[in-house]
Order: sequence, then structure tokens, then C-alpha cells
Amino acid sequence: MRIVLEKGSPLPRTLPLLMVTALVSAGCGGGATGDDRLQVVASTSILGDMIGRIGGEGVSVEVLIPAGVDPHAYQPSAAQVALLRDAELVVTNGLGLEEGLGDVLAAARRDGVSVLEIGPAVDPLPFGDHDADEDHEGRFDPHVWFDPVRMATAVTLLGDALADFDGGAAAELRDAAATYRAEVLEVHEEVAAMVAGIPPAHRLLVTEHDSLAYFADRYGFDVVGVVIPGGSTLAEPSAGDLADLVRTIVDTGVSAVLVDVTRPTDLADVVAAETGLDVVVVPLYTGSLGPPGSGAETYLSLLRTDAERITEALTR
Repeated sequence: MRIVLEKGSPLPRTLPLLMVTALVSAGCGGGATGDDRLQVVASTSILGDMIGRIGGEGVSVEVLIPAGVDPHAYQPSAAQVALLRDAELVVTNGLGLEEGLGDVLAAARRDGVSVLEIGPAVDPLPFGDHDADEDHEGRFDPHVWFDPVRMATAVTLLGDALADFDGGAAAELRDAAATYRAEVLEVHEEVAAMVAGIPPAHRLLVTEHDSLAYFADRYGFDVVGVVIPGGSTLAEPSAGDLADLVRTIVDTGVSAVLVDVTRPTDLADVVAAETGLDVVVVPLYTGSLGPPGSGAETYLSLLRTDAERITEALTR
């Protein structure tokens, strides 16, 4: 049995009001595709993987932003806009990550599609110098997936959301979410053990853009500099910004610049060379899963692979 919520009906108690931005109207979604499974659209490959792990064969998951593509810079196709309007449930990261999807998601909400934003529901960190209480449009850091403890909470929320839409399989979906949540927390423990051997003086991170604040907060690192100012890859650093970063690396002795595998490394290469030190440029999977054979094909393997690369770079 599929539960379809009419506009104006009471909200399910298991879905936090913060996460629900619209309700699904009758006749929307799975019927248009001829597929009886719950039709879910995920904005990122990371969220798509998580939903697939919970929903299994009973849920059809379409990912808007393909693996290997920078979510900050992505623009949807006309076919994907139509896909959103036919979905029963859309799951996004939110907090400004999917910069090119803002208008499309707003239109989907107006059409009655339910949109769940994970980021606002997992106690996001304020960005840079902004206070959590400030009324500022980019005040929260969207890169929540780098904290598996927060994402364990997201798993439970996703399980509840799927169960509320598919009442006949609610118990199975919540059980699957509980199992997957335990796996996420196990990987958290693995990462914590992996980085435990990094000396305190080496727990300094320089990143391409401000993407690892959650990792740093959870595992005891300090982010001392970024190549591209802010939390988006769309900004451009000035010559002064880069010169300041070079000085920071020299003064602190940072041994690596951590970059996104989906992005050119030209600026990071220049910064590393300008220091005159043995600074390596290390690619990480920061916004997307990787292709087969990458070691980052799933959310959990992405966490392990990135932690391994960070640990190796800071202990060499």
C-alpha cells in the first residue's frame, strides 16, 4: 500500500516539519511512469546511494547530479526538470549546495512535490565567521556528509520518510535504515581510528574550497586555509588570496593541499609550488561518488578512501 498525502492533510509525526517543504498531491508520481515502486529523485549521488541502501528494490531512485560532477556547478537538463515534477519524493542536501537547482526545486514544490532537505535537519555548522543565528543566506555549511555521525541521523530521517510514503513496507524500511545507520557509525569508528595516529601538529588542513569543516570538527583537525574562498567552487581567488595562502602554508608547515577530484588542480599546483616546500596535492571525493574501481563507489567507501588519503598525506 502506498500512502499519498493530500495537500492540507496532517503531517506524519515521523517527518520533521523542517524537512517537508510541500506535500504530494493525488495522482502525482509513480503512475505516470508505469512503475509501482516509490519514485524518488535524489539530487546527489551520495544521497542516491543512501536511499538505495535503505529502500532496496522497492524504491526507484533517480540521481540528478551524476557521480563525478561538481554539485555546486551543475545545471539540470529539460528531461531532469520533467523527472522532478513526476517524482513522489525529492531528496536534496540543501543549504545552498545544489546552486543550479534552486529554481527547478521551487517549481517542483509549487507543483505539489514533496522535497526533503537533509542538511538543515542534522544540526549544520555555521559557515566561516557567520553566527548560527545570523539572518544570512549562506550562513550554514552544506558539506554535512563529511560527518558520518550527522549522517547517521540523516539515515533515520530517510527511513522514516520512505516508510511514510510506503506504509505497506514501513517496518522493513525502518529496519533497513537501522541496519544501515549502524554501518555508518561503524565507518565513523574506522575513520576515527585511522586518523588517531596523526600528530596534533599535523592536524592542519588546506582545501580547495571550504568543504572539510565537518570532518575537521568531528575528528579534531583545523582548516587553516582554502584555495577558493567560501564553500562553493564557483568563486575565484585573487592574487592576494593565493599569496596569503602560500604564507599560511609556509608558516604552519602544512604538508598537503586537498582538492576535489572533479576539479582542475591548476591553482592548487601553483600554491604548492610557490611554497618551495614538499607540499603534495591530494585529490579527494568531496562532492560526489566515484566511478567503479575508484574506491569511492558508495558513501561508506568514499569516507574510507578520503580518510585514508588524508591520513597518508599528513603522516608521510
